[in-house]
Amino acid sequence: MIAESARKEKSRAESVDGPSPATVKRQRVAPPPLAPDLPRPTSEGLPFLTVVASVVLAGLSHLTGAPIFITLGLLATGLAGVAMHLRSRRTVRRAAALLDETAARSRAEIETLADRMWEMQESEERFRGLIDALGDLVVHRDRDGHIVYANKVFASLVGTDQRDLAGRTLAEHGIDVGIVPDAAFSDHECLSSTDVSIRTPNGPRWFSWIELSVRDKDSGAVSHRAIARDITARKRAESSLITARERAEYASQAKSRFLATVSHEIRTPMNGIMGMAKLLADTNLSPEQRTYVGAVSTSASALLALIEDLLDYSKIEAGRFDPEPQPTSLREIADNIVELMAAKAFAKNIGLGCHVEPDVPQMIMADPGRVRQVLLNLIGNAIKFTDTGGVLVSIARARTDTSDRICFTVTDTGPGLHEDDMERIFEEFEQSDGTSTRTHGGAGLGLAISRRLVAAMGGAISVSSRLGEGSEFVFEIPAAGATEAPQNRQNILAGRRAVIVSKNAVEADAIARTIRAHGGAVDVAATASQATPFAEHCDVLLIDAALEDGDGRLLKRLRQSGFADCEAITLIAPTDRGMLGEFRTNGYATFLARPVRGETLLRMLLTSHASALPPPKPEKTGASSLRAHGGRQQGLSVLIAEDNDINAMLARATLLKAGHRVKVVGNGKAAVEAVTEAGLKNRFDVVLMDLHMPVMDGLDAIAAIRRHEEEMAVPPVPIMVLSADSQEKTRHTVLAHGASGFVTKPLDPDALVHAVEGQVAA
Repeated sequence: MIAESARKEKSRAESVDGPSPATVKRQRVAPPPLAPDLPRPTSEGLPFLTVVASVVLAGLSHLTGAPIFITLGLLATGLAGVAMHLRSRRTVRRAAALLDETAARSRAEIETLADRMWEMQESEERFRGLIDALGDLVVHRDRDGHIVYANKVFASLVGTDQRDLAGRTLAEHGIDVGIVPDAAFSDHECLSSTDVSIRTPNGPRWFSWIELSVRDKDSGAVSHRAIARDITARKRAESSLITARERAEYASQAKSRFLATVSHEIRTPMNGIMGMAKLLADTNLSPEQRTYVGAVSTSASALLALIEDLLDYSKIEAGRFDPEPQPTSLREIADNIVELMAAKAFAKNIGLGCHVEPDVPQMIMADPGRVRQVLLNLIGNAIKFTDTGGVLVSIARARTDTSDRICFTVTDTGPGLHEDDMERIFEEFEQSDGTSTRTHGGAGLGLAISRRLVAAMGGAISVSSRLGEGSEFVFEIPAAGATEAPQNRQNILAGRRAVIVSKNAVEADAIARTIRAHGGAVDVAATASQATPFAEHCDVLLIDAALEDGDGRLLKRLRQSGFADCEAITLIAPTDRGMLGEFRTNGYATFLARPVRGETLLRMLLTSHASALPPPKPEKTGASSLRAHGGRQQGLSVLIAEDNDINAMLARATLLKAGHRVKVVGNGKAAVEAVTEAGLKNRFDVVLMDLHMPVMDGLDAIAAIRRHEEEMAVPPVPIMVLSADSQEKTRHTVLAHGASGFVTKPLDPDALVHAVEGQVAA
């Protein structure tokens, strides 16, 4: 029975496609016989006959008169036989009972072992059934990579009978999964995972293959057990996402290229509109005509600002903005921007001032173009929304144990913001006043772009405001690679005392902050009568030219009220430079141009006596300016390479008006020929080169000119690039190709003249 039961169990275990465990009836296994049945003791047999014979013989010997010892011997023999018979019967019974007990115990143990083996087989079958139901692949390989076991799912996937898989390798089924080398084992096991593509009759499918390789500590035998899950749907989704992302990126790049091209094409004619309007404004016009020309310039400037915002926004959206850190002077950037925006502030009769704390580093590593752009947006917005008072720009350093940052603050005296608007205005196409009746226009992109630029530089931007009391915008950037300012700057004005007389509270406050921050003392007054109490110990007097009459009456009054020994410095707007001679005649030692630069103010105040200062001279333009710089009295010889007739005419008219001699060519090849054929005597002083021209573009023309100069061993001619592309990257590229400077279109006539003359003066 045991052999038959074992054969049935083995047959069921080896059968792959047999009935499931739930349908197989369990069978009892009968234990094998442990020993043959022993005969039961009975009254029959040798012991009984021996006893009877001994008794009979003893009786006969007594009757026959045999000696007594014979009779007793026979009786003793009979009794001994009886005793032996009884003892033997008792021993046999004990042995039989012991055998019965052992057989029962062995039969129970065999049944228990069979039950356990059956349960283990059932558990393994249930586990394998569960794995198969989940659809996961299960593969067991030996040290050399041959398959020891693979489940039904794997067999079905590769289209092979499960019984035929043993001994084969994965490579035979087109599955690229190698064997982990023995050297990779750590603590006798190694877990690895990879994504595997498996060819199937229905096409390739992807599986996440996780394999545990184990090495036995004693025998050193190695086995690789793997389980793999189908991830085809995930792979297809990832592929779809990648394709969609690539399409979106391509569309975004196409949009950016379109906007860049359109903005360039718009800026080119805009250059003609703004430049010609500027030239027209310098002619003799009636008041009505001058108003119309001003409207043209204002509209063109607004359109240009919108184009710049859209171009910047498109570049940021396309992910093409990469900061380009380089050594940057924050003082220079701030002063330049404040000077640039001063005309707009003065046109609205509001003040504009700038103050930089002494501990601000001389240089930091930052993207100067992006810092400049954010400041332009914030200062431009502040000026646009401020009708009275002014705008103050301040730069400070905020250092802690864990950070070192530069804080830019732009404060205005405008209408302020509602609390609900403070976060909204940083979103795209949002404005503080979003109604159709708003006073100020704009696309609502400036602050959104600024926030993204600041974030890209590792900083943050915020605003605080109270309705009716103005707003304060603050943005911070890291002070990376800081070059420290001189340590003694905070006390360089110690002992100096100044009095500022100006109705422009914002500008006066900026000047006063600078003086106090560097160790000096200062008082501010709006009128001469308010200034009188501060006359004692005053050694320098700063007077706003807007308060002064042509005969110097204000200064005379102040001299009489106690300021007799003070140095007198006038604060003039750019439009008042023509009155410098009168101010000089009326007793002013020198002047400071509004908005006042901090470094210029310090240099002026550090001068011991006003008499030591060079006498102020009116700014010169054109040929007179060149003579002051040692230039030619006949003006400069300028070559203009420009294919747009209107832009060429604008540049030519501007330079001719400034007293220079101009030649115009229409492409880069003609420019190269003009420079190379001019010779040493007739060579040009400056070349203005457009970037995009037919026949030969600007960069190729610059390279050809530089090669010619190297071959001829002549000094390089200054080459100014003219371009409507205002990106900082473009500026760096043209300078790297040998250009001497960069001028952005639309051209401002005054800026063009200063740029050209600055190349020779430098």
